[in-house]
Amino acid sequence: MMRSQVNPMASNLHDLPDSPCIGVCSTLFDDICKGCGRTAGEVSNWVFLTDDEKRAIWERITREGTAMRFRNDRL
Repeated sequence: MMRSQVNPMASNLHDLPDSPCIGVCSTLFDDICKGCGRTAGEVSNWVFLTDDEKRAIWERITREGTAMRFRNDRL
């Protein structure tokens, strides 16, 4: 999914994919996953986060746009 296809400001969080995960989990001992742009804590706690917390994460990772999920050449 390209950045233009994700609308983190959507009024309904459920219009977004269930998770930012693209199945390319790689932190390489960094704090941020190279695939989705989330921290290890955000990844491991995703199912427990509130909709507002998830929306804030979607907004941040979309704004940053550095994760593989937002690159055209990701795979």
